[in-house]
Amino acid sequence: MRLHHYLARAGVASRRGAEDLIAAGEVRVNGTVVTRLGTQITPGDRVEFRGRVVAPAERFTSLVLHKPVGVVTTMRDPQGRRTVAELIEQSGVEARVVPVGRLDYDTSGVLLLTDDGDLAHALTHPRFGVAKTYRATVRGRIGSAELARLVEGIRLEGERTGPARVRTVAIRKDRSTVDITLHEGRNRQVRRMFESVGHPVVTLVRTQFGPLALGALGPGRTRPPTERESRALDEIKRTAAGISP
Repeated sequence: MRLHHYLARAGVASRRGAEDLIAAGEVRVNGTVVTRLGTQITPGDRVEFRGRVVAPAERFTSLVLHKPVGVVTTMRDPQGRRTVAELIEQSGVEARVVPVGRLDYDTSGVLLLTDDGDLAHALTHPRFGVAKTYRATVRGRIGSAELARLVEGIRLEGERTGPARVRTVAIRKDRSTVDITLHEGRNRQVRRMFESVGHPVVTLVRTQFGPLALGALGPGRTRPPTERESRALDEIKRTAAGISP
């Protein structure tokens, strides 16, 4: 098994994140710092990350979290802001779960926490295009022309976004509410898309992440994936394993 796969399965980071850690000299194998990407791990090898021995879990833990506004999607924050790590601690889960992907500080909604690195890779790598649905309340009365532009894709920084699916929830005189589904995740993409059509976002909630639904889960609360969600997550991971190099 390649070292970055091993670290991902151990829940240290995503595969791409693990590659960065290896290149930065943060990982030792059998006592020696390894910086070469593609290093192979064999049974019996001792792998350390920042001085701590790590190994893939025999059984994985996953949690669905409703991330509130005002919480950063990191385990630590140098600015002293509230992090998802505090919410994980409050859940009582002992496994070393980490957030899969990110939600902006001012965006709330469904977030997966897991120690399954392969699952995190499958859900976040652009190649697999896992769907994400957001409910956006925006300023102004959004019209069909603006909705059509969102569906076709918006040019951001010289590159057009992928096609989106939109559904109008409510249109009032000074506010509109729209559900938008994307298969990519650029930085603050939903907010930038709506702003580009002249309707800045007032509130933004991610209601669906792949097979995971926010439902009635309260802000700051966690729950295990349902049996149906777990089966769907397993299928996503199996499919991704068949595609990944």
